[in-house]
Amino acid sequence: MSFLGFLLLGLIAGAIAKLILPGKQGGGWIVTLLLGVVGAFLGGWLGSVIFGVGLEEFWSLQTWLLAIGGAIVVLLIYGLIVNRGSKARN
Repeated sequence: MSFLGFLLLGLIAGAIAKLILPGKQGGGWIVTLLLGVVGAFLGGWLGSVIFGVGLEEFWSLQTWLLAIGGAIVVLLIYGLIVNRGSKARN
């Protein structure tokens, strides 16, 4: 997959992950892009380690499921970090 394809996949996966998770997550489109790309990378890595599949083709269902799953995990971790920081300030 090309670099631009990977960025587009990360942006879309991050946006879908934000839609799936309840609650208000901070950050705009740049944060969504970064979290989505990191999530897609994490999902591809975990998919290759656990299931023996990775992010191979842009239009593959397994690619999208791995990227969205990874983005959800990264968004959950990001939410825990951001919420913990905001509670400490109060």
